[in-house]
Amino acid sequence: MKSVIEFLDQLHKNNNRQWFDEHKNEYKEAQSVFNTFIESLISGISEFDPLVKDQTVKSCTYRIYRDVRFSKNKDPYKTHMGAFIAPHGKNGGYSGYYFHIEAKNSEYIGSNILSTGIYMPDPVVIKSIREEIILNGDQFDKVVKQAEGFALDNRSALKRVPNGYPSDFVYADYLKLKDYFLAKSVNDEYILSNNLLERTISDFKKSLPFNNWINKAAEYAYETMK
Repeated sequence: MKSVIEFLDQLHKNNNRQWFDEHKNEYKEAQSVFNTFIESLISGISEFDPLVKDQTVKSCTYRIYRDVRFSKNKDPYKTHMGAFIAPHGKNGGYSGYYFHIEAKNSEYIGSNILSTGIYMPDPVVIKSIREEIILNGDQFDKVVKQAEGFALDNRSALKRVPNGYPSDFVYADYLKLKDYFLAKSVNDEYILSNNLLERTISDFKKSLPFNNWINKAAEYAYETMK
């Protein structure tokens, strides 16, 4: 992964088309290294979560080119590489496993991360998750805490419990969430370790109960829409 980190760091300092075109070979090398790792990661995760076994590198990864049409930031390229391994692919609307490498001093997330869960879910899915928390809050709390080394991300949480839900509920803070995912920041030493694949698979496996819990609620939501 050294070539990936080095390329992203240089891209962050030279985020323009001329530099990118002049270093296209370095980009292709970094992309190849990243994609090869993701292919192995999909295979490894499939061993404990067979719901993702049919996913491919293409269905899980993202283009490096930014859509700047509606953004004040006109930098043409992303300074990170990520892959979201989930049932039905990255745009399937289900919870999954996200692997992310980011350039130093980049402000997209602010670090390399492993993450499990669902980001910006459909309103029907949020409703289903919240209703399941009302019914089985103890179980949700358990699967959150079961993912050793991960923490529930609450940066986008509402200030108040949404209308229609009890504000005095013992797990009211969980109802305030708009995104339901766990995250674990990892440093470059982690990314550059010789056993990166094994470590990443092992860490994601710890979040399987949480992922299953969210996908159960998501599946119920989608079934009610049919």
